[in-house]
Amino acid sequence: MFGIFDSKTEVAEAKIFFGSTQESREEKIERKSPYDGKVVSTAPVCSGEDAQKALKIAQMASREAKKSLLSQRIKWLEDVAMKLEAEKEAFAMMLAKEVAKPIAFARIEVERCAETIKITAMELANLHGETIPTDLMPSGKKTTAFFRREPVGVVVAITPFNFPLNLVAHKIAPALGAGNAVVLKPTPEAPMSAYMLAQLFVESPYAVQDTLSVVYGDAEVGSALVTSDIPRVISFTGSVPVGNIITKQAGIKKVSLELGGNAATYIDKSADLVSAAKRCAYGAFYNSGQVCISLQRIYVNEDVYETFAELMAEETQKLKVGSPYDEDTFMGPLIDEESKHRAKSWVASAKNEGARVIAGGDEVNGIFPPTVMADVTDEMKIVCEEVFAPIVSLVSVRDYDTAIGKMNDSPFGLQFSIFTNDLKLVQRFIDDAECGGVVINDIPTLRFDVQPYGGAKLSGVGREGPKWALEEFTEIKSVVIC
Repeated sequence: MFGIFDSKTEVAEAKIFFGSTQESREEKIERKSPYDGKVVSTAPVCSGEDAQKALKIAQMASREAKKSLLSQRIKWLEDVAMKLEAEKEAFAMMLAKEVAKPIAFARIEVERCAETIKITAMELANLHGETIPTDLMPSGKKTTAFFRREPVGVVVAITPFNFPLNLVAHKIAPALGAGNAVVLKPTPEAPMSAYMLAQLFVESPYAVQDTLSVVYGDAEVGSALVTSDIPRVISFTGSVPVGNIITKQAGIKKVSLELGGNAATYIDKSADLVSAAKRCAYGAFYNSGQVCISLQRIYVNEDVYETFAELMAEETQKLKVGSPYDEDTFMGPLIDEESKHRAKSWVASAKNEGARVIAGGDEVNGIFPPTVMADVTDEMKIVCEEVFAPIVSLVSVRDYDTAIGKMNDSPFGLQFSIFTNDLKLVQRFIDDAECGGVVINDIPTLRFDVQPYGGAKLSGVGREGPKWALEEFTEIKSVVIC
């Protein structure tokens, strides 16, 4: 189906979906590869009026979607997942082209996307209510009472560039599976990746007619979607400033936000340092550090700090940086030049404040490399804010209590981890960590798509993961039969 997109040189054209109808435009935005600057895809220029048109189509379609059979929607998701797996190479190549994701990791994202859709199909069988004993209290009486979950109607999904396929699936698969209609605004950095996935949904023989629309754009289109009275849920993954704007603009709607993070780990003196260093190098530099749960802060017990720092530098230097099309590339470029310049400025600022670069720091063929900063202190910007770049900071701490205090002293709280063989520390850490998820003896960058995912503090509101997204995209209706 998508074999024509396998070429590294061909320019692919994304189109608008107004429900099940595709539409092109003469005016298009070009997407250039972050790796070599070549135009790899185009997307139509959309307006606020286009957003309103898509919402009205979704509103009409949601009435039929609510009546659709659960068995049909499950077959729909299963059909999309099957076809996605069959077209894995075409989808992976598009990810490599649009966002410079190394091809090996692009394939993993496609596989995860299919798994997310399959998990959603399985979880739909559990989307049910329960009976309620209305004679529980003396003021009550015997009735037949229960609650059930119903689709909300229209969902707006706004997705980011770092996982432009799987994070789309995490929103539209549960929303459509629950019987809603969706208007998707994908990231401008990867319009074709989203379009290709949407096409599988729209053209499936099991599709509920007109329930998925796709429009492209930035602030104007996003604002039109968010401020409209039509959608009942806004599901957004992105930055804190944009999340704050959405919250203020949305009005009385359900708003689910997966925002930034400043993921941290603690390396206890009882930990397996070699294993910890290998995993930390992966967690800090996977996807060029452009992950909300990318490992950014490593607090190391002072007794093992120097040893761990050496191991971390060694593991980092083993990582291959280069073309996203090479099979053995671990890390490609950042998403754009602005991001690269920001990363370089943060490293320079930390160096001026006394930190040391023990790996990376200097461009490699135009690519900002995996960079390890040692002797970082709490006051440095590089540990206080979300970097969203391949930079990790090592901070020496006296003990666990010092480390957990510093980890929690952040406006973000998405995921934290600990490396230790001390069971008591594990038990304390689970209680002490102020975040949405904790990981024991692995990186905070670890995420399984079947789990609940979301954060505390400025890291967001609500949870993703198919089971929990289905709850976000449904509403409870209480029924009493007297």
